[in-house]
Amino acid sequence: MKKLFVSIILFVTSFGFSQDWNYNFDEAKKSAAEQDKNIIIVFSGSDWCAPCIKLDRNIWQSDAFKKEAVQDWIIVRADFPRKKANELSKEQTEHNRKLAEKYNLEGSFPLVVILDKNGKVLGKMGFKNVSPEEYIKMIHAFEKK
Repeated sequence: MKKLFVSIILFVTSFGFSQDWNYNFDEAKKSAAEQDKNIIIVFSGSDWCAPCIKLDRNIWQSDAFKKEAVQDWIIVRADFPRKKANELSKEQTEHNRKLAEKYNLEGSFPLVVILDKNGKVLGKMGFKNVSPEEYIKMIHAFEKK
């Protein structure tokens, strides 16, 4: 019974710290315009790209980033998994491919693209081995240019 109670508490509290990742860029752009927020697109290979996995674990899952993202950004994940078990729907795969054709022609992974609410690119960066707070500062630096 005690284990069940602890599991329920952990499950419920995880919602307080969960991120609102978008997977549809058009919907994200609409939300950004409505909320007057910039957009961050994260191009990732979640099951094969070591720097992508590290970026997710060290930055995206950090409390500092989650708090900042809720306040300041609309975040979009464009994932390109390779393992069959993690395969996305055909529609999502095609959506991500089209997004990459527009914002990630280099085919870089991970790639973080910072856009204004209208979709204009403000800056791009990849993995940086820094604290979440430093990474957040780097994102904000693109917004001030």
